[in-house]
Amino acid sequence: MTFWTGRRVLVTGGGGFFGRHLVGRLEKEKPAAILAPRSREHDLRDAGVVARLLAEARPDVVLHAAAAVGGIGANRLHPGSFFYDNAAMGLNLIEGSRRAGVGKLVCLGTVCAYPGNTPVPFREDDLWSGYPEETNAPYGLAKKMLLVQLQGYRKEYGFSGIYLIPVNLYGPGDNFDPESSHVIPAMIRRLAEAKDSGAPEVVFWGDGTPTREFLHAADAAEAVVLAAERYDGPAPVNVGTGAEISIRDLAAKIARLTGYTGRIAWDPSKPNGQMRRRLDTSRARAAFGFSARIGFDEGLAETVAWWRNEGRGAGR
Repeated sequence: MTFWTGRRVLVTGGGGFFGRHLVGRLEKEKPAAILAPRSREHDLRDAGVVARLLAEARPDVVLHAAAAVGGIGANRLHPGSFFYDNAAMGLNLIEGSRRAGVGKLVCLGTVCAYPGNTPVPFREDDLWSGYPEETNAPYGLAKKMLLVQLQGYRKEYGFSGIYLIPVNLYGPGDNFDPESSHVIPAMIRRLAEAKDSGAPEVVFWGDGTPTREFLHAADAAEAVVLAAERYDGPAPVNVGTGAEISIRDLAAKIARLTGYTGRIAWDPSKPNGQMRRRLDTSRARAAFGFSARIGFDEGLAETVAWWRNEGRGAGR
């Protein structure tokens, strides 16, 4: 008998990049059912659709991994839809889960919710110390409001909802669409294609000095499973590695892995985004025993290999 025995689990975003990793990890726990509805069939922005989905699925646990998300460019182009879509999905799902008697809900927030001037390493207590970095503030604030909702529902209704704050995820199966991808898949695709075409130069946004922290999707899935099993409190919890790398050094690593030997240039007229991101991950270790296991070099090489062998051929 485990926490998952006999339980029905609903995973939103289960067909997406991270959702597929999460469903794969859950399958090892052998719950009574894993339900991963697709957005084309169940629009979570519609409260009526959410209510019907919960009535049909009858989940004991809901893992909310669905999100409308992208890199700096996508955030600049779609601030309104990113705010509305993420807020509406979360608000409807949390309220619907409360009404449906769901036993536990795990909500994935975002590191973009932290203020733009947060001291490094980011500690959960700093979450409300300022306004998020402006290039992704609408997305970050929409996700942040779900923490407020969960804490309010816990206090008023006794609803068991927890909130995790993951850093940027990466790994095999990532979104490599040049219009909406995050930095790692975007760099992999551009440098691999530049290598194949013999392009003498690749230009990236910003000046390369900002730092980011990255977590392999398989590690993130492990964190969600452990948190669902072992944690039940109102405080948000960071999920990451506690290590950072500059965007310039990241580009150099990916160039080596893809075999690109041309020049990497930078366009400082484009935004850098937040200058540093690195999490304090001590609360996750203490609260539910999570520590990342996959080394960054190993995970990056695996992701490049996946793009070369599977992703590119599928036209992703």
